Amino acid sequence: MKEVRVDTPGGRYPIRIAPGRLDHLADAVPADATTLVLVTNPTVAALYADRAEAALAKSGKKVLRIELPDGEAYKDWQTLNLIFDGMLAQHCDRRAVIVALGGGVIGDIAGFAAAVYMRGIRFIQVPTTLLSQVDSSVGGKTAVNHPIGKNMIGAFYQPLAVEIDTDVLNTLAPREVSAGLAEVIKYGAILDADFFAWCEDNVVALRALEPAAVAHAIARSCELKAFVVSQDERETGLRAILNFGHTFAHAIEAGLGFGTWLHGEAVGCGMVQAAELSVTATGLPQREADRIRALVQAIGCPIYGPDLGTARWLDYMQGDKKTEAGQIRFVLLPRMGEAVRTPAPEDQVRQALELTVAKTAGAQATVVA
Repeated sequence: MKEVRVDTPGGRYPIRIAPGRLDHLADAVPADATTLVLVTNPTVAALYADRAEAALAKSGKKVLRIELPDGEAYKDWQTLNLIFDGMLAQHCDRRAVIVALGGGVIGDIAGFAAAVYMRGIRFIQVPTTLLSQVDSSVGGKTAVNHPIGKNMIGAFYQPLAVEIDTDVLNTLAPREVSAGLAEVIKYGAILDADFFAWCEDNVVALRALEPAAVAHAIARSCELKAFVVSQDERETGLRAILNFGHTFAHAIEAGLGFGTWLHGEAVGCGMVQAAELSVTATGLPQREADRIRALVQAIGCPIYGPDLGTARWLDYMQGDKKTEAGQIRFVLLPRMGEAVRTPAPEDQVRQALELTVAKTAGAQATVVA
């Protein structure tokens, strides 16, 4: 088992990474817990909920299962209330512990429920997608979406532990694997040029979910994110670089409707767009932007954004959380492995959109389920 430690003012906790980790969830259950609230969705439940329940029951605690509708479209206030309805109906108290079994949507919404139920209870992340294992389950960001923007209502709230079972990735659809790999290569682009090159060299093995390659990718991604989060828990400085590609990505998700593209697909495309903007705004060599485009395409993510119309693109980006005093602030690259957060002139943003938005039938502007 590989263990990565996260150390923040909001909490210290382990990320445990191993095949078969799902059978050892009782290890993370605190002795004074009352009810364990297993939050999941029907897709994940059909595969893993019984096994997770059995593992949690080894702690001797009562287990309550709550299933939420599946998909980004349900990451909203109404679905959040289903968790509260279930917990209140069963008289769950302040020593109840929420266990989030699922991908990024389940982790975000269950974590937010933990942050606000009775003003805060404990929770455990059990991520079941590659994207959630390398990104959304680590660092304590929890939220639900608002029709105007993604993750606009949420809290920074750290889990007790992140339990990563690498075996569960074998049931992922190829599209989900590609979406997760987008977040993996992001870490190389912003923090570790050698890791980016390793991803280029091992992209075939990663897409095939070869165990050694995947284990290294998850562990290195978690190490890099743990380092950033430990330095800046609440995104007042360094942590903002983790949003590379996300300003464009959130516009794609909001513009198309949440759930049309997977989050990682939008991030992959958004990184291509941010890389092109970096060429003019921060001096990234074009050859490095081309490397990002090539690797995003190699992992199976779109490299052209949808034609929302430039005005709509700018409107959605203007509404992003990273906008300050009316200025859209982008995470851009002066060189591979280094990121900065900076505004960019609108003419340069428009130029980047011109280069990266599909305008012909042959451009890769859609994804195939």
